[in-house]
Amino acid sequence: MEQAPIWLNYSLVYLAAAVLAVPLFKAIGLGPIIGYLAAGMAIGPWGLRLVSNVDDILHFAEFGVVLMLFLIGLELEPRRLWSLRRPIFGWGSAQLLACAAALAAAAMAFGIGWKTALVAALGLALSSTAMALQTLQARNLQRTGGGQAGFSILLFQDVAAIPILALVPLLGGIRDAGDDAGLALEAARVVTAIAVVILGGRLLLRPVLRWIAKSNTPEIFTAAALLLVVGIAALMQAVGLSMALGAFLAGVLLAESEYRRELETDLEPFKGLLLGLFFMAVGMSIDFGVLLASPGRMLAVLLGFMLIKLAVIGGLARGLGLPVPERPLFTLLLAQGGEFAFVVFQAAAGARVFSPETASLLIGAVALSMLLGPLLLAASDRWLMPRHARGRATTLAEISEPQDAPVIIAGFGRYGQIVGRTLLSQGIASTVLDHDADMVETTRQYGYKVFYGDATRLDLLRTAGAAQARVLVVAVDGVEASLAIIDLARAHFPQLQIVARARDVTHWYALRDRGIAHGQRELFESSLASARSVMELLGHNTEAARQTTERFRSHNLALLEQMYPHHKDQAKLIALVKQGRQQLAEQMAQERAERERQRAAASSPASETRPTAASRP
Repeated sequence: MEQAPIWLNYSLVYLAAAVLAVPLFKAIGLGPIIGYLAAGMAIGPWGLRLVSNVDDILHFAEFGVVLMLFLIGLELEPRRLWSLRRPIFGWGSAQLLACAAALAAAAMAFGIGWKTALVAALGLALSSTAMALQTLQARNLQRTGGGQAGFSILLFQDVAAIPILALVPLLGGIRDAGDDAGLALEAARVVTAIAVVILGGRLLLRPVLRWIAKSNTPEIFTAAALLLVVGIAALMQAVGLSMALGAFLAGVLLAESEYRRELETDLEPFKGLLLGLFFMAVGMSIDFGVLLASPGRMLAVLLGFMLIKLAVIGGLARGLGLPVPERPLFTLLLAQGGEFAFVVFQAAAGARVFSPETASLLIGAVALSMLLGPLLLAASDRWLMPRHARGRATTLAEISEPQDAPVIIAGFGRYGQIVGRTLLSQGIASTVLDHDADMVETTRQYGYKVFYGDATRLDLLRTAGAAQARVLVVAVDGVEASLAIIDLARAHFPQLQIVARARDVTHWYALRDRGIAHGQRELFESSLASARSVMELLGHNTEAARQTTERFRSHNLALLEQMYPHHKDQAKLIALVKQGRQQLAEQMAQERAERERQRAAASSPASETRPTAASRP
């Protein structure tokens, strides 16, 4: 009988381990990440020894992290990324430098040489991008203050890994004075690679994807999406940059493209499987031989660096002003070691900054911290978070019973409440979802039936009755959350008619891009009413004030429709706005002049003495 190929045996082992371990650990409340780590330890060199080439598997599985950063980039438009530049470089540099300084000082206090202490501190200061972002996504916390701060810090760490890796050979004395030209050439290659990604994303990616999409072959579009990420990752790897960082930049450049959602749908399954494989590879990489040979040293390194990071990052959370309930998660996510530390410590051993035994000890401590981190999160959820919630979990249980109302209202703030009260006055039932616990508690006191839940989650929308409802009112505050809900509803509940609140004109454009005909700017009508009141208080005739605001309203809506086809062309948009403002001013001036002529004619003596038709003989 012919022997099965090695890849088939490995595939069988990985899939069987994941299918058995992950549901088991999730059922006992420890989460899927710990399940993957435990599965890796079970099948690895220190378990059943079903897999031996751990390094190869780890390098392959890192592509899951690359895909994850690409998909995160698709959620960030360039303007939003630019708005995060201060948190990224401010909070990110503060976290990395503070943690590295504290760790290096502690190491040198124990008599460790400064080179070893510096490289070890820089590596241990890094955190696991894969675990942190996976946890934030699973808990839908990306848009919270802690989620934004954590993401900014993790992105800075991905950027900082590049100079850290460049520093290691210099500390090891591998380079000599003649290598300055080589350093300059390497820097030029890095800049060129980033420029290729940015310019290529701007000029080439969209036309190429449009050409491929016209083939109407879904599997080829999926292959093209994978080719795009693999190609960028290979380019970054070739110049010594982070593959994940390059993929993230490509995702940001495609965030405004019409193929964003299709790319997300095609790549999401690959990302999930490869991330699971990555966590299993981390579990397999834990060197229990080093742990058994010097358990005291391993325990000291593990607890020492995690406690120092917990203290520093906890102080940073307070300094950032994060809400108290968000601080434990933010601190625990960043306190564990990261996957880039493996690369840093292996490079340090190769450059003779420290011995291979020290590298193995540090790599083992990082891997164990990645196992300990999810356990600490589970303990925090069970014992610490309920104290912050103050019993809220029992009174604010998420919607669980299926609903059948014809209308779903997502968001029950000022806007959603007016919509809901109007419908209620006409006897129209609605299912209301809101993610603000304080708002839910307050509105329930007034007798409204509001469910606690995040409408960006597909499972909660299903439970709310989205498959049967006729109308979805999107009244949430956040623009991104609003668009996410609409995209989800469009993809899974095409029968739903959508009425959406628009924060501003830019949001209104985004709604129109998604085919939403019933998008209402939240302040437009009330602002017109205020303008009418101002004119009346200044002595204008009530009817004239009403006509003026109505004319402005009609002109503004028409101008908005005229501007919409050009809303991505800033120069054209500005020209149309100026032209529309001039036209409105001229039109209003003509109307005022006409009214003045009519008023003058009505009050002139000639009009008073002129005989009327009835008085003529």
